[in-house]
Amino acid sequence: MSDHDQIPRLPKLMGRAMRPLPTAPLSVTLTLLARRIAKRHPGLFQRLGQYRETRFLLDATDLPFKLLLDLRDGKVKLTAHRTAPEAEARIAGPIAGFLGMMHGAYDGDALFFSRDLIVEGDTSAVVALRNAIDDAELDLSAELAELAGPLKPFVQPAVTLAEKGSGMVLHRVDTLAGGWT
Repeated sequence: MSDHDQIPRLPKLMGRAMRPLPTAPLSVTLTLLARRIAKRHPGLFQRLGQYRETRFLLDATDLPFKLLLDLRDGKVKLTAHRTAPEAEARIAGPIAGFLGMMHGAYDGDALFFSRDLIVEGDTSAVVALRNAIDDAELDLSAELAELAGPLKPFVQPAVTLAEKGSGMVLHRVDTLAGGWT
């Protein structure tokens, strides 16, 4: 992989600035967002089949916390943790890899084989999750705009600014980009 194909990393200063964030309010916000996505895309979690009761640890290695996607009991929860909670599957890598894969900019298989994303535990569950996310064609910026209510007009410019500043993909793309095929 050449230097121009590198997945962007969250600037260390930004990661350090996030360290003092309390995880409880962040978890409430993330769970609201995840439940909104589940409601707007009901097939997303139904497509998981036997893995609908799975806990996925999303270990964004450049963030100061880990995220737990907990699908047990038919309720979607996405929570932030300082230390890794128990999960049936763990996916680790830079946050830009997770976001780029979710938005169709990076191919999940390529991220895995290049070791940009590391998968541990129940790999079948991770493949099922990846396939469900691919089929749902999620757009985080659109979901955040809908969640923002009266602040919706300010979300797209903020997302565009964040993308330019970070190099991360925060919206849905139509084709695979940057050689990740």
